[in-house]
Amino acid sequence: MRFRPCIDIHNGRVKQIVGGTLSDKGDRAAENFVSDSTAASFAEKFKADGLAGGHVILLNPASSPMYAATKEAALSALAAYPKGLQVGGGIRPENAASFLSAGASHVIVTSYVFFDGRISFGNLRKLQAEVGKEHLVLDLSCKKVGEKSGNPPKIGQEAKPTEDKDAKRVGVGECAGGDGFQYRIATDRWQKCTEEPLTADLLRALSDECAEFLVHAVDVEGKRAGIDEALVRLLAEGSRIPVTYAGGVSSYEDVEKIRVFGAGHVDFTVGSALDIYGGKLSYKEIISMCE
Repeated sequence: MRFRPCIDIHNGRVKQIVGGTLSDKGDRAAENFVSDSTAASFAEKFKADGLAGGHVILLNPASSPMYAATKEAALSALAAYPKGLQVGGGIRPENAASFLSAGASHVIVTSYVFFDGRISFGNLRKLQAEVGKEHLVLDLSCKKVGEKSGNPPKIGQEAKPTEDKDAKRVGVGECAGGDGFQYRIATDRWQKCTEEPLTADLLRALSDECAEFLVHAVDVEGKRAGIDEALVRLLAEGSRIPVTYAGGVSSYEDVEKIRVFGAGHVDFTVGSALDIYGGKLSYKEIISMCE
């Protein structure tokens, strides 16, 4: 189990937000923390502490007037820690290689691969051809959908039919033991749910298609109210490659739960609860727990 640091950038600033509150309209989000430090300074800290494999996420869409400032901040972080950080947010075949050239070790992708509600292997192949699957991280961040999740299953209303012959549903079946809900992969900065359920079958199927997975538990992201234990178990069961869990860490006990429920295979990140982001958990102590 490894600690993977994060640098989330919104409107050009390093922030910690509440998951699911991002809105492209007006570039709004509920904020837990806004840093006065630059993205590059965080990258330098992670480099000095030998923390490789963290992620830089651009939280503004390319259409946003704030995207240029967010991208500039992200590029400064990549330059400060060459090959030490992954980058995600609006990654497509047209720009993926440029982020690798700017210093990213991997590119992180969701919306381009999971579009119109389904997984497109056609789009996945285009990205693989552009950067190689060894530099590709699939973001499988998800929301609970179903009666016991508190979220009604309106997925079909949100997802449009696709004409892509390579678009398929792979992860069929119940999720996390069939407890009245499914985990559905979320796209577009978590504003939309797809029809694609996150299952052990899907994780196994995609383990041959990329280098790593990144999975935010959107329902608990940024709330500092505990992790999604069932999701951590699911990741440990299905993933055959490195996988990073994010969402809800509020205590050192939560980190230990990830170690236990993830069988030592699931890495983790801590955002809003970390002292460097305004929280109470010691950044240094979190590092020492993984040594």
